[in-house]
Amino acid sequence: MAIRRSIGRVVSAADNAAMESLHSLLQKNVFDQMKVWRSREEFHTDIVTWIEYTYDNRQRRLGKLTPVEFERSLTQQTA
Repeated sequence: MAIRRSIGRVVSAADNAAMESLHSLLQKNVFDQMKVWRSREEFHTDIVTWIEYTYDNRQRRLGKLTPVEFERSLTQQTA
């Protein structure tokens, strides 16, 4: 069974930047809490809850558009 990569190219700066950005936000908003998780499940729940809450808020502000679609709509409005 061969292993296939799931996204991007090898050494893709865009992929690295996206993951580093996500990790930085998780670090600041979840990992650095002054909290001790009692189990992996509790830790997992906190991470998933934060991601879903953050994603939902961003998506609502973007009108349920992807970031690229939102930028494109802004560009079209100014043209």
